[in-house]
Amino acid sequence: MYRARDQVENEEWIEAIEDAAETLDLTETATSRATDVFLTNVPDEDRSKQAILAASIYVGALVAGDQRSQGQVAEATDVSRLTVQQHWKELLETAGFDAPDW
Repeated sequence: MYRARDQVENEEWIEAIEDAAETLDLTETATSRATDVFLTNVPDEDRSKQAILAASIYVGALVAGDQRSQGQVAEATDVSRLTVQQHWKELLETAGFDAPDW
């Protein structure tokens, strides 16, 4: 879980999640889940935050039943599809879900 302070300290990243979610036409639930996943897993280094942001959006959409492809999420967040692919399973498991084997 995250603290309220995490939300304040990462306001620009939350805005980036909301912008990408709007681009992807995600539901409010998916956007909220993505934000929760991101804030629970915020990396210390700024250079890693974009990757975690993208994977969080993918996971949030997946959990909310509003799934988008890794490629769509990557394009909306300006990362490579491989970046999303490398991070999403760990974030999904951190959120308490079992990652599929596909």
